[in-house]
Amino acid sequence: MLWTSLYNERAKGGLGNYRINTEPVCPVKQSRFGTLKKVSGKLRQMWLGRDERSLRETPLPRLLVVDDEESICFSMSEYFSLHGYKVDTASEIEEAEKLIGATNYKVVIQDLRLTMTNSHDGLDIIRLIREHNPQTRIIVLTAYGSAEIEDEARRCGADAFLRKPKPLSQVAQVVQGLIESPPKQAIRPA
Repeated sequence: MLWTSLYNERAKGGLGNYRINTEPVCPVKQSRFGTLKKVSGKLRQMWLGRDERSLRETPLPRLLVVDDEESICFSMSEYFSLHGYKVDTASEIEEAEKLIGATNYKVVIQDLRLTMTNSHDGLDIIRLIREHNPQTRIIVLTAYGSAEIEDEARRCGADAFLRKPKPLSQVAQVVQGLIESPPKQAIRPA
């Protein structure tokens, strides 16, 4: 790699004239980009506070969003993907059942009503999640909530109950809080 510098030759009487020095400073690889890539990788590690090995070994937390409104599935998927989650979405109960049976999710964010005919779809999903993976954290996000429904959802195993509309940043705070706290045993109806 060649060191390039500009210096002022005023001392030699050349006011305002600049000259380029292209003498090699030290024996370094000729690839400027290799050195830059190595340095930027180290900076990235410093910013993240981890080494690259731990970055590759740490899997992304899995998140499932279950809602019959496509716009909610899309916006949550985009938001949480940008914040380091692997996100799946389902808009129907059958689709949600297949995903829950095939994948262990860290958190599930779900609506209570997925169809107009049955207002208890979400409660069935909570029960299914608890059967497949009791460690999964469950957030109910619904516009159809009452105190009785919230109590029922919590008895089935929901960890949090939020009412729509809710800013994504607040939902993310709840998700992070649940991930960082140990799971509680769900209260089962007798």
